Amino acid sequence: MIQKLGQVMLYVDNQDQSKAFWTEKLGFQVIAEEDNGGGMRWIEIAPPGAETTIVLQNKSFVAKVEPDMNLGTPSMMFYTDNAEKLRNDLKSKNVKVGDIMEIPAGKVFNFADDEENYFAVMERK
Repeated sequence: MIQKLGQVMLYVDNQDQSKAFWTEKLGFQVIAEEDNGGGMRWIEIAPPGAETTIVLQNKSFVAKVEPDMNLGTPSMMFYTDNAEKLRNDLKSKNVKVGDIMEIPAGKVFNFADDEENYFAVMERK
């Protein structure tokens, strides 16, 4: 039986740039960073205190060793206590952000990383 979601793989073109984006602009922490010396490198990141982590994988390396792997961006929804404050903070750091929309579950907006991968953030009611 599955008990929880442990990791989400995010395949990126530039791991260092992606690591800087998530840590410097979103305040995530590096949990682990591994490099096997043969081209396989991954960086595990998460918001402080989170149980589920994101692993930044080298997209070109994974495509080479697993050609049938779906390397598309996973659809992720993050939660926040204050959507407006977070959106303004990200915007001040030159992060591409969408407008805040009211939906039945709360307030939601999207943002893009430096590789134009889009993610959503919700302030739940």
